[in-house]
Amino acid sequence: MNEAWCERINPVVRNIPSSGIRRFFDMVAETRGVISLGVGEPDFVTPWHIREACIYSLEKGYTMYTSNSGLLELRCAIARDLAGSYGVTYDPRKEILVTVGVSQALDLALRALVSPGDEVLIPEPSYVSYAPTVMLAGGKVVPLPTTMEEGFSLHAHQVEAAITPRTKLLVLCYPNNPTGAVMSRENLLEIMEIVRAHDLIVISDEIYDKLTYEGQHTCVASLPGMKERTILLNGFSKSYAMTGWRIGYACGNPDFIAAMTKIHQYTMLCAPITAQMAALEALKNGRPAMERMIREYNRRRHVVIHAFKDMGLPCFEPRGAFYAFPEIRATGLSSEEFAGVLLQEEKVAVVPGNAFGSSGEGFVRCSYAASLEDLGEALRRMAQFVRRLGVRPRVISTPTRPLLPRGAGMNAAGSARP
Repeated sequence: MNEAWCERINPVVRNIPSSGIRRFFDMVAETRGVISLGVGEPDFVTPWHIREACIYSLEKGYTMYTSNSGLLELRCAIARDLAGSYGVTYDPRKEILVTVGVSQALDLALRALVSPGDEVLIPEPSYVSYAPTVMLAGGKVVPLPTTMEEGFSLHAHQVEAAITPRTKLLVLCYPNNPTGAVMSRENLLEIMEIVRAHDLIVISDEIYDKLTYEGQHTCVASLPGMKERTILLNGFSKSYAMTGWRIGYACGNPDFIAAMTKIHQYTMLCAPITAQMAALEALKNGRPAMERMIREYNRRRHVVIHAFKDMGLPCFEPRGAFYAFPEIRATGLSSEEFAGVLLQEEKVAVVPGNAFGSSGEGFVRCSYAASLEDLGEALRRMAQFVRRLGVRPRVISTPTRPLLPRGAGMNAAGSARP
């Protein structure tokens, strides 16, 4: 890099490290025959009826801008979905903003609320975008470490102990990426009592809300006294297999949403109308396909957790999202060493846990959004790798036999394979 030009770059941008996930997958792209358990992307294509709605919208000539806030019909559908699911009501005209994915919604929320020097509390391990986005907004990240022994849950006493006069925001993501942890309603109520007592704001990223396998998801905005001080983020990427459509939304009080919309109208204008039409169809008619996909993720979840335990790798049982976060300390390797050598020797891609903060060291993230066939082969290779490193398996499987039958699972349309 030319040092003279480098010095011209905003020092905040210059000093932010590249994404640990993307950096690692640059290596993956250069390796042939890799089975990837890395990127958090469903292996299903978007259900046909959603794609058809997009095609039909193009045939009808829907190629124009929409309101900065998004199609009113879509915002009304989002409001109905949240009211029906969680009993929390939003005015679609003033309290909902359609965004280009949840990542943009997060960026808008932080830029609208964070002033230079404001402190933002973030539980770790955490999604890779949270800390850098806070820094880009001029804020200071205050990590709140969580542990496997406590189910990667955040506790009220941790939040209270971290609060200073500069604390402004708490960012939450449950079900969690990368751990798959969920938060009980009782735990959240205790934390929100602290939040209200210290007049904090919560940004709650609930993109995995529908992917909750045990118990019921608790929407933070639905808790007593929290709607006005919560910006709720959600979208369509995970539940409806719509990652490439880049469509999300933010809900909050009118002042917060107006400030976010002001930034949005100057930087993005509006989300693409075709993606908005597809999202509308997903909310109207997408639940059956979504539920089929969720059942399949749940099936894979059980397979993956048992496989890691059989390898001798302790693994917290995820109760949401589609990630497993096994501990790999018994191998004697760091997270990056484990992921790098596994890629080189077995051509299996996982994400080093330290990509999600220092609390993730000693773990790797494995997505079970891959097909059962790929999961079976990847787990077989990982078992071989772990055995070579001297980790004693709990159950010894025949090395030449895959852990899963090939061909099991679902096809891209969400139907069961024969």
